[in-house]
Amino acid sequence: MKIDRLSIVLPCHNEESNIPELIKELSLVLKPFAFTYEIIFVDDGSKDSTFKIINDISKSNKFVKGYALSRNFGHQIALLAGIENATGDVIITMDADLQHPPEIIPQLIEKYEDGYDIVNTRRKYDKKTTVFKKTSSKWFYILINKLSDIKIEPQSSDFRLMNREAVDAFLKMKEHNRFTRGLIRWIGFEQTIIDYETNERFSGQSSYSLKKMITLAIDGVTSMSSKPLRLSLYLGFIFFVSGLVYGTYVMFNYFSGINITGWTSILISILIIGGIQLLILSIIGEYVAKIFNEVKSRPLYLIKAKTHK
Repeated sequence: MKIDRLSIVLPCHNEESNIPELIKELSLVLKPFAFTYEIIFVDDGSKDSTFKIINDISKSNKFVKGYALSRNFGHQIALLAGIENATGDVIITMDADLQHPPEIIPQLIEKYEDGYDIVNTRRKYDKKTTVFKKTSSKWFYILINKLSDIKIEPQSSDFRLMNREAVDAFLKMKEHNRFTRGLIRWIGFEQTIIDYETNERFSGQSSYSLKKMITLAIDGVTSMSSKPLRLSLYLGFIFFVSGLVYGTYVMFNYFSGINITGWTSILISILIIGGIQLLILSIIGEYVAKIFNEVKSRPLYLIKAKTHK
């Protein structure tokens, strides 16, 4: 399938030192192709000169466009903002820190020309990847694939290619708490995946903290599955039945004249049951909070500036 116009969408947060090198590498990779293209940066509330650099480059480079969000809305929302403003019949999304290697783009295009609507990518771990990163990632994907009705490839990333039909389907979903990898799998279409080795950051420090990764994991589970609520029902039923059995045992011994001691076991039981109740309330609260965010119908993001009219 032929590409007429390619859009590359890059969410960025405090990436001022990476932008020039990234544009240079993308330009070299895209130069051999006959199609036109645009490089769209979405500045997600950076505190440095990220948008200023994008704006300056766009004045001399017609292929570069930039949008500055009014504050930090998060990576997934910035990704959405870029996709919504992309004009290409094929769109590639990737990070702006050069850990998603631009040299993989020809492979994505090759798979698209083979007839795939969506070409996903999967990270290969290297020796520098920490045990914590590997273990937490492994168990996250095990958990979400157990709870969800769709299968998400372990180590998958938001570095992917989509054709216009897939993009239009993706944009129909307007939910606030977004887990893009799950939504992409949910919409279907013909999909494939290729492996890549992650580059080191060209410069700077990642702003994707442990807290943000945990938030993304929670959003992923609760956005793609209601099974945690069903699990709460099962836990409640199990402890209710256990309480009835234990209560029957206590009453039987009481009327039989048998004194039962064991304040320690009673205290432990109360603590366990109390903990389970708080856990169940927390799960319910997470879903209620998502309902609250949806019914407010606020815009998903606001744009305060752009590099073009």
